Amino acid sequence: MVQMRTVLDVAVNSGARKVMCIKVLGGSRRRYASVGDVIVVAIREAIPNAKVKKGEVARAVIVRTSKEISRNDGSYIRFDDNSAVLVDNQHEPIGTRIFGPVARELRAKRFLKIISLAPEVL
Repeated sequence: MVQMRTVLDVAVNSGARKVMCIKVLGGSRRRYASVGDVIVVAIREAIPNAKVKKGEVARAVIVRTSKEISRNDGSYIRFDDNSAVLVDNQHEPIGTRIFGPVARELRAKRFLKIISLAPEVL
């Protein structure tokens, strides 16, 4: 569960290291986001000479959450951290590599490029 002011790690090589959620997209009263949801983020920490700079506003897709996600078969999955992948307006990842595993729920939300770049899909 990610809400406003949640700080997330970045799981893509766009140059950003930490981002902060500033808006959950998908309705005016929507408060929480989970895996596969698109959020608006402010970049809090970035490496020098990167594609994105500190203070920029971008969109991101959540790929891992510490809060467990229930699946249709009755199982749950949760991760050690909250992570996001920076995307453009067409929902294509900004970077070329994805770090760490991602959740299988991204396939149902049509983020197939993220699924194909990820080293492991859980």
